[in-house]
Amino acid sequence: MSKKNDQPISRKKFMQELRRYERGSVTRRHFLGVTGLGVATAVMGAAVPGLLPRKSWAATDIGDRVILATWPNYHDPANFEKFTEMTGAHVQVNVFGSNEEMLAKLQAGGSGWDVFVPTNYTITTYVGEDLIEPLELSKINNFEASAFDPRFSDAGTVNGTVYAVPKNWGTTGYVVNTKHTGGKQLTTWKEFWDITKTDFTGRTMVHDYQLTTIGNALKYFGYSFNSVDPNELADAEKLLIEVKPHLYAINSDYQPPLRNGDAWMSMCWTGDGKQLNTDMPEMQYVLGKEGGEIWSDYYAVPKSAPHRDAGYALIDFLLDPAVNAKEVLAHGYPVADSRTNELLPKELLEDPILYPAQELLDALEFGAAATLTDPNRAELLARFKSA
Repeated sequence: MSKKNDQPISRKKFMQELRRYERGSVTRRHFLGVTGLGVATAVMGAAVPGLLPRKSWAATDIGDRVILATWPNYHDPANFEKFTEMTGAHVQVNVFGSNEEMLAKLQAGGSGWDVFVPTNYTITTYVGEDLIEPLELSKINNFEASAFDPRFSDAGTVNGTVYAVPKNWGTTGYVVNTKHTGGKQLTTWKEFWDITKTDFTGRTMVHDYQLTTIGNALKYFGYSFNSVDPNELADAEKLLIEVKPHLYAINSDYQPPLRNGDAWMSMCWTGDGKQLNTDMPEMQYVLGKEGGEIWSDYYAVPKSAPHRDAGYALIDFLLDPAVNAKEVLAHGYPVADSRTNELLPKELLEDPILYPAQELLDALEFGAAATLTDPNRAELLARFKSA
């Protein structure tokens, strides 16, 4: 493979240009010129179908909008702008703070979503309640199953059918402003809860999300993050009720008060920890030594999706490795796609916030499906919030 000027083109560059051509984001003439294939097209076209002119979603009418339900601080707005430029479909983003909120919205019907972002442990529930559709993978050309680490992609397949494709993965820890710890580095969930009741009273935030708030209270006692044992939940509730008067807020969108100094510490997901630490180096991201959560998020299509073609087009666009790399640089969450990781800077792939030490990872648990619908955990969170 060579360019018009006979300078060789790398395999990576060739594949990037080929994928751009397949998406319709560059012309056939541009592709042939950049790669230097020129008159060889007639021969290569038979062997590489992507060289032949074809209709792509970027050149079709998919409507004027697509509605995405997702999490806070989770995408690069510039990518949405590019998608609109390419398709004419505006991306409307609905932000949620918990999987319980997303499930309740879909169960109520008429969500209006075309795509949403569920977490690994919830997908079997969505399938069991017939709320999401098996994906038409022919509409998601940028999904290559072999490129993904199965630890973070297998949950999207239920009984041999693909219902969701991987977005990214991460951990749940907490972030603390070390300007207020006297330089002390925190390392455990016990310290998180204890300092909230003392030096950080009125300055700590927890998620409005039972899985993580209850789960990380359970870790104080050494219990499983996913416990549904009534006695263990009673211990967690006692701790949460004791801590409640000392909290600044219960909210899953915690970056604004951390940035303006009203809050000093919060339960935190990987990407928020990375964003905060990048902008404010005094913000330390902590994975408690006792354990906690590791998770993987996915793209899925509700059965009631009103702009279905636009939803599939958005998923396909966001899974393009070059687009996904821009997502990672913006949101700071690791991805399981080896093609995307090839495009990311080495320092990011070695960042300890995104890729923690193995001994910390080994202590983490994936969320369990039972926690999503367990009535005891749901009632516990309700009592905690109303206390």
